[in-house]
Amino acid sequence: MMKPTDQVVFVVDDDPSVREALSSLIRAVGLRVETFASAQDFLGYRRPDAAACLVLDVRLPGLSGLDLQRELAHAGERVPIIFITGHGDIPMSVRAMKAGAAEFLPKPFREQDLLDAIRQALDRDRVARQQRAELAEIRGRYDTLTAREQEVMALVVRGMLNKQVAAELGISEITVKVHRRHIMEKMKAKSLPALVRMVEKLPVSDLTDKGAHT
Repeated sequence: MMKPTDQVVFVVDDDPSVREALSSLIRAVGLRVETFASAQDFLGYRRPDAAACLVLDVRLPGLSGLDLQRELAHAGERVPIIFITGHGDIPMSVRAMKAGAAEFLPKPFREQDLLDAIRQALDRDRVARQQRAELAEIRGRYDTLTAREQEVMALVVRGMLNKQVAAELGISEITVKVHRRHIMEKMKAKSLPALVRMVEKLPVSDLTDKGAHT
């Protein structure tokens, strides 16, 4: 279970009174909060390596909230965004949600609605971060395989028997068995189904890129 200190809520709003009110509300439920007066201030802040979400006003001086959403997307930043606005309209809401916003709350909103949205966004980011870390770990293990081991693994996870793999690659069945043992060790897979699940999580581009070198 992630502790509140392992999570952070960013608030970007150009109104000092709104920033203070939101900061007090979020801190009251035990969450860490960092506030910013502009999108530029937020972009210049070195964000901690923690589950997070962004409570973002749509209308800001300089870069708007929607502009900031685009900037973060272009930079590969995946922090969930909860938009708040006193001037929202349906097209704006649709644009924000289509671009991946977690929630869009028109002012005035119920405090509990915002807190619920924050909890959901933090949970979403925590799960996404875990999935990215798991993928990076699997990718790192896959990169330790030799080109031949990658070839063997690709055939094994398709359900081929050792003798079929041997025939496909023009090697002996004993050699296939040796490769399989090395693959299971390097991938840290305790069973063939576990290995298959790992491979299913790897993007196809990873597998085809590696296959190009075999």
